[in-house]
Amino acid sequence: MSQSDMRLVAGLGNPGDKYENTRHNVGFMAADELAAGFRLSFQNSRWDAQIARGEIEGIKVILAKPMSFMNLSGMPLYRIADFYKIKSGDVIVIHDDIDLAFGTIKIKEKGGHGGHKGVKSIMESFGGGEFIRLRIGVGRSATGLSVANYVLDNFSTDERAVIQKVIMRAKDAAVTVLCKGAKSGMNEFNNKLIPYQRENGGN
Repeated sequence: MSQSDMRLVAGLGNPGDKYENTRHNVGFMAADELAAGFRLSFQNSRWDAQIARGEIEGIKVILAKPMSFMNLSGMPLYRIADFYKIKSGDVIVIHDDIDLAFGTIKIKEKGGHGGHKGVKSIMESFGGGEFIRLRIGVGRSATGLSVANYVLDNFSTDERAVIQKVIMRAKDAAVTVLCKGAKSGMNEFNNKLIPYQRENGGN
């Protein structure tokens, strides 16, 4: 497999069972869904990340989940991209976003980090923000939880009822970006909410 035309799709999250079902881990969830959908298997690697190599609709890809914890996501991904000679513009980063309503997908080319420390780490390691972001909306706390506590909390009962649909949609969005480009992905997926009913007592 030649390396020069590879793409890197990175799902962000925190390793360990404690964080598996938290809002901050939707990037990991989407990466797992991509791998399952195309029969790719994650393996440990030398870069402090789990990676899966293969093809998605004929596109050569590396799927990656940094194992360095969210705030240090950048260096493992930079090392993978450097080893496989993947340009930053051919990197797709899937992550949670509290500024988007729960169930919303938004694709963006380039830009800042918006306060997301995982994205900030990637920008610092890559020396810029040329990569594509696939943002999954998790909304904000309805009960006044701090941002840190909210994103590290598990999804509420009503959110859990639809989160798999959201993750499937994020997977489809990533495939569209890979095959047709970011602008096609934006046109098809941006800001189209998957409706759900927030119950009283949700966080």
